[in-house]
Amino acid sequence: MKQTVTQFEELKSWQQGRELARQVYDLTHRSAFSKDFALRDQIRRAVISITSNIAEGFERDGRQEFIQFLSIAKGSCGEVRSQLYLAEDQGYLDRQEANQLRSLAFSISRLIAGLMTYLRRTEYRGTKYSSVVRESLEPASEDTWSIQSEELADYESEALANSGAPLET
Repeated sequence: MKQTVTQFEELKSWQQGRELARQVYDLTHRSAFSKDFALRDQIRRAVISITSNIAEGFERDGRQEFIQFLSIAKGSCGEVRSQLYLAEDQGYLDRQEANQLRSLAFSISRLIAGLMTYLRRTEYRGTKYSSVVRESLEPASEDTWSIQSEELADYESEALANSGAPLET
């Protein structure tokens, strides 16, 4: 029997986004960074946006809406990476730590891209359409997505493999 993703917490992109948020919060609690209110608050908002948009899109129960929210989350990954350059330039973290965090944000972005590709290629439209439109792919139940874990893992792996490495400066 195929495994089906039933909660956003099962998505690798959300799990890694949560870890990135934890690390960014740890970083922004440091004395010098904690006093740069503008950058501290902006990078926190951006990192929060990643997991929040993945979760909100998943819970909307429609494929196109989910893709739209994933696109916003992917954009937030880029925003976090950009802000990490600024934080590094200000001396709030060293190059190695900045590269490690940017690499994690880049990886999340690629995982999101893989999920978006998977959703674009599936015929499944989402649970909100299941009672109105009967397509060849039915939801596992009224309150779950029909995201097949093995297929999604293939798209995530492909996206990660084809992305190249993020820039290290």
